[in-house]
Amino acid sequence: MQMSDTRQIAATPAEVYAALLDPEMLQTCVPGAQEVSGSVEEGYDATVVQKVGPVKATFKGHVTLSDLVPNEALTITGEGKGGAAGFAKGGAEVRLAEKDGGTELSYDVEAKVGGKLAQLGSRIIDGFAKKMADQFFDNLQSSLEGPAVEQEAEAQAADEDAPAKKGWFGRAKT
Repeated sequence: MQMSDTRQIAATPAEVYAALLDPEMLQTCVPGAQEVSGSVEEGYDATVVQKVGPVKATFKGHVTLSDLVPNEALTITGEGKGGAAGFAKGGAEVRLAEKDGGTELSYDVEAKVGGKLAQLGSRIIDGFAKKMADQFFDNLQSSLEGPAVEQEAEAQAADEDAPAKKGWFGRAKT
């Protein structure tokens, strides 16, 4: 499975780069992370609990960072084992560029799964992987930008809920 995306973050490339190297920030941002420890030089050990379709598993894995270009780029490579659920491994090339007073973060991800997870089918796995990546970068963005962005997101969510108050055929209830 492969995916790519770009995000605009209201923080400097140096702040975003530092956050991507910080184990505490990673634990905050990775959905389901129970523990993240280690260093940039030795890599990080992580424990993540996730439910993919009907399969819930605790993954224990190791993540290494390479091709480090301070404030510009890095490559993240990881592998996790979830016991009977199977395994996941992959990598991401992350690029940072100063743009519009903030940072444009772009990434290309390639991932593979095996075991029971692979039996779920590519549609479920691809959807789950996209959701995980989106949650990670949403969490990173919220952590770096602070509450103003969270309030803006809540206001936007309230606007999106407004059409749900319509009747069966899309007409406003009277």
